[in-house]
Amino acid sequence: MSYEFRYAYLHGFGSSPASKKGKHLERMFAGFGIELALPDLNRPSFTRLSPDVILRELDATLGRDPTGPKWRVIGSSLGAWLGAVYAAQRPEVVDRLVLIAPAFDFAQRWHDRLGEDGIERWLATGHALFPNAEGAHVPVHAAFLREACALPQRPQVSMPALLLHGVHDDVVPIASSRAYAESLPHVELIELDADHALTDHEAHVAAETQRFFELGRPTLD
Repeated sequence: MSYEFRYAYLHGFGSSPASKKGKHLERMFAGFGIELALPDLNRPSFTRLSPDVILRELDATLGRDPTGPKWRVIGSSLGAWLGAVYAAQRPEVVDRLVLIAPAFDFAQRWHDRLGEDGIERWLATGHALFPNAEGAHVPVHAAFLREACALPQRPQVSMPALLLHGVHDDVVPIASSRAYAESLPHVELIELDADHALTDHEAHVAAETQRFFELGRPTLD
C-alpha cells in the first residue's frame, strides 16, 4: 500500500523547498500522516548550480537505505527532469514518478530561451544572471549548462509516471511531454489549462498526485 513508500518533492530552477507548490503538497501529505521530503536542489549553491552534484546528493538521500521502502518522487520542471534522470539510473530506488511540467529536452530549451548569441556569451564569460528563489538576479556559472547538456534529455524510466503539463506553457512547451508519453506505455499525461507555473492549479496537482500514488480519495477543492 501507499504507506509502504517514502515520498519526496524536487523543486524547479530558481526555486526552493519553500515554494508554493512544494508547501501545498507538504500539507496534503501531512493530512495523510506522511512526511514529504523537500530537499534543497540549489547545490552546492544557486550560483554554482550543478546537476551532477544534485544527482549525487539525491542518491545520498534517496539511495542511502536500499533495503528500506522505495521512493515515490514528485518533481517540478528542472526537478522533474532530474528526478526522471535519477529514476532511470536507480530504478531499484524509485517506485513511481509525478512529473510537473518536466524540463525534457533541456539543452534545446535553453537555446530557445537565450538564442545562440546568449549561449555563447554565457559560455564565454562563465556566468549569466538568473532570478533565484528570492527573486534577486544572481550569476549562475556556465558549468551548469555544460553538465545539463551532457545528461539524458529524455531519460527512459521503467516505472509508472504521471505527467502534468499546462497547454499554455511557454517555458517548457507541452510538445516534449506529449512525445515522451507517446513513447512509453507506462507514462500517463494529463494536460491542464495552465501556464508553466500552473498558477491556481495546486489543488488539481495535489488531487492527481493522491490518485496516482493511491493515497486516498482525491479532493478537487
